[in-house]
Amino acid sequence: MFDMMREQHWALLAALVDGLPRHVFELCGRTGMKPYQLNGVWQQMPPHIRGLLRQHDGQWRLVRPLAVFDEAALRQAAPGFQTGILHECTSSNDVLLEEIKNQSEKMHRRLLVTHFQSAGRGRQGRKWVGKTGECLMFSLCWVFDRQQADLGALALLTALACQKGLAGLDVQAEIKWPNDLVAGLRKLGGILIETVRRGGKTYAVIGIGINFVLPKDVENAVSVQALFQTGNKAPISASAVLAAVLQQLDRMLPLFEQRGFAAFVEDYQAAHRDQGKEVCLLSDGQIVCEGKVVGVGPHGALRLQTEEGVREVVSGEVSLRQSGEAKSEMKSPDTEFLLLDGGNSQLKWAWVKNGRIMHLNHAPYRDLSELGREWAEYGSGKMRVVGSAVCGPVKKAQVAEQIPNQIEWLASMPQGLGIRNHYRNPAEHGADRWFNALGSRRFTQNACVVVSCGTAVTIDALSEDDHYLGGTIMPGFHLMKEAMAQKTANLNRPLGKVYPFPTTTPNALASGMMDAVCGSILLMHARLKEKTGAGKPVDVVLTGGGAARVAQAMPQAFVLDNTVKIIDNLVIYGLLNWVEQE
Repeated sequence: MFDMMREQHWALLAALVDGLPRHVFELCGRTGMKPYQLNGVWQQMPPHIRGLLRQHDGQWRLVRPLAVFDEAALRQAAPGFQTGILHECTSSNDVLLEEIKNQSEKMHRRLLVTHFQSAGRGRQGRKWVGKTGECLMFSLCWVFDRQQADLGALALLTALACQKGLAGLDVQAEIKWPNDLVAGLRKLGGILIETVRRGGKTYAVIGIGINFVLPKDVENAVSVQALFQTGNKAPISASAVLAAVLQQLDRMLPLFEQRGFAAFVEDYQAAHRDQGKEVCLLSDGQIVCEGKVVGVGPHGALRLQTEEGVREVVSGEVSLRQSGEAKSEMKSPDTEFLLLDGGNSQLKWAWVKNGRIMHLNHAPYRDLSELGREWAEYGSGKMRVVGSAVCGPVKKAQVAEQIPNQIEWLASMPQGLGIRNHYRNPAEHGADRWFNALGSRRFTQNACVVVSCGTAVTIDALSEDDHYLGGTIMPGFHLMKEAMAQKTANLNRPLGKVYPFPTTTPNALASGMMDAVCGSILLMHARLKEKTGAGKPVDVVLTGGGAARVAQAMPQAFVLDNTVKIIDNLVIYGLLNWVEQE
């Protein structure tokens, strides 16, 4: 994809990445292309970038800025550094480590920015994923006279430099020990330090990745743009972020070499998300230590107040979690559940073992024999059966005939999993809507509109601080068609296809129904966006049989500007979240 792009493509993209309008003639001057060539070149961009373009009266602009540089912008952002750009590479850290072998005498303050990494990685060998333009990715080589053992806290210092640089741009981030950049439970960026010893000196390659715009394919992420409160200010640029971080590193690294990390402990603790909080340390999914964070040591070790006293922990292969997070991640004893989603027209079920869904299935109520057969294979007398149902007592009884164990049918609740239910009378609130909301937290921590496209279409709002605000109910596609067929002359006919401007009655029926659903979603999204505040993301989570069709019919600009996820069996995930926390 990008490895085939010519320099013209990169020049055109770099001219637009700040999100400000540029006239076609200016773009031609900067890229060396003719006006008629611009569209052709743009159509060869990757889809996630191509759809960002807006054109009006000869002006081109992107609906969001991107983290893409040209040589001039990079030199301006990094004075005093030896700069380079790789549009694509395996890993910018790997490239600098290879350069150290061949030209070690020239590597101090060597800076390499990359736009795409095919094999990016983070701490403990985790894969770092990012599409071009979404993530600011760069590696810096800094040469120390110290031994490698003296640089154990370099990752913490780098995280502090990033946090301070971002704070200077009104982007408020925190640090999760040892070196993750976060906003609450959402990850903003990561740091990977790799060192080699050569010629009596230590070469530290400092790899930094910061989400510049929200990555749609990464769960529980946050971005610079989401945290930046624009107000009347111009959008923040990737060049400004890079310059701010480099300025802090340029100031702090020499002091770190002279005095060590002790000079920065107080500032680090002020930026540490979990300072003074109860946390757990996990290794291989098991809690190995619990305590209250009382600080970090002069060499970067985490200091915990435990029942046995103050304990110091080095990073190694452990991961820090807040107490609530850890309990949801740790490996539990062998537990087995059968989870049931009793919808209006069919039953869905999932066999769960040790927190993992092992098998999913569904059947209409008229023939639930498949559930009985599976019980003979997977069920046991000790298995707990938990369900959510909007179907009536007759259908519940049909389900019970297939299962010898007692079924716990759960209703909507005033609160659960930290989510407060604002429905005036929770007893009237559909259990499916409630567990859809609980299930959505498995896929996003942002404010979100949760849409279920079944017999009825429900459109619910969940705030970023876990308040279920309520939502709307409307007929599903089948009910809409049935009403039109019964109550309107000459409209009892098969549906056509969805078109922007339908010119046949079957197509007009299909398009009108889809517009009603999409319009309701857009309206709820706009309301929640206004309530959430400018600059903060509001996601859309779709579930149910019609979810894929609805996602396809949503306006392209909306889908590009927002995160829209299709999640099958969302009620099941809500039930799974509930039984796990119990």
